[in-house]
Amino acid sequence: MNLESLYREEWRRVLATTVRLTGDFDLFEEAVQDAFVAALEQWPRDGTPANPYAWLVSAARNRAVDQLRRRSRFTEQGVEIERLAHVKMSEIDLSEASMVDDQLRLVFTCCHPALAVDSQVALTLRTVCGLTTEEIARGFLMPLATMAQRLVRVKRKIRDAGLPFAMPPKERLAERLDAVMLVVYLVFTEGYAATSGKVWIRQQFCDEAIRLGRLLCELIPGNPELRALLALMLLHDSRRMARSGPDEEIITLEEQNRQLWDRRKIAEGVPLLEAALREGARGEYALQAAIAALHARAQRPEDTDWAQIARLYDALLRQRPSPVVELNRAAAIAMAEGPSKGLALIEALESKGELAGYHLLPAARADLLRRECRWSEAADAYRQALALVANDPERRYLTQRLAEVEGLQSASGNSVIH
Repeated sequence: MNLESLYREEWRRVLATTVRLTGDFDLFEEAVQDAFVAALEQWPRDGTPANPYAWLVSAARNRAVDQLRRRSRFTEQGVEIERLAHVKMSEIDLSEASMVDDQLRLVFTCCHPALAVDSQVALTLRTVCGLTTEEIARGFLMPLATMAQRLVRVKRKIRDAGLPFAMPPKERLAERLDAVMLVVYLVFTEGYAATSGKVWIRQQFCDEAIRLGRLLCELIPGNPELRALLALMLLHDSRRMARSGPDEEIITLEEQNRQLWDRRKIAEGVPLLEAALREGARGEYALQAAIAALHARAQRPEDTDWAQIARLYDALLRQRPSPVVELNRAAAIAMAEGPSKGLALIEALESKGELAGYHLLPAARADLLRRECRWSEAADAYRQALALVANDPERRYLTQRLAEVEGLQSASGNSVIH
């Protein structure tokens, strides 16, 4: 049985339900991990159960009870533990609706205002979404050891502060919503372009983020920023089938077969965005969704309104200053005004050192140098990107581009063609 497949399919659902049953945020992850190990040992021998989710929940519950017994003998908590131990699985609500509620409760618990926002996001990505600590560290552009320490500290704080596993009351939902939306979008981006591993697109993560986005829109129907976030994810995800080939090779936006774009998602996402804008959405998700909508409306690459996209990145940069936004803005300006304009912006950004270790910076520079036929410099930039990339499909794509510019350099005999 494939460990990664099992883990990705069931981890989040089992984890959230186990927290609900045990009420102990500190030990649930170990109990769930033990349940998966047991599954890997028993299922190949005894066969996969009819309901893997229920089996894993039962195994995790039993292991959590064992651990709690060792901690709490002859105490009032011990009585509660014994009650839980004797509850039949048939008496536990494992319905789809209950499972959804469990995951939402877990999200809002991880996003409790007593926790720092970065810690909220990291913990939710680890617990709700099952991302590895390494994947989260790459998403935050920080060392693995630093992220591991952060996760340990935030779990300790939840335990010491006694933060409840519960949805906040409706009047307090808004104060936690920004962190929850960020979590949902980071889940989506990890699925849209995985930070590491053998695949570039993790469809399950994208689907999960969109599902959570829909649930949040239902939970808080009057919030236009939530609708803008959902529109953004739908518009990005509409290009999924065109973004990679049969061998997982990356296909860039300008090279994609636009007939493969999912017009149903575009038809849902654009009106969602328009409604959100009419109702006052002006946040970062609305701006990013507006950029995605401009791409979605372009029937051909040359029809793309890059000047408008650059202006939207200007607005996004004012609202949410970020070196990654600066990099995207530079790429848009390069498409609107020429590669040399973009290169100047990228070189200025590179001199700040804020994106050191971020492979897309030298990759973007390499692409613009390639467009200017500066083969030798482009090859050097592709090599820099290859030294930093952690995702196999992206590595293959960069290797292919490097081979192309090296071939052109060899054919031309010059680093610059005038």
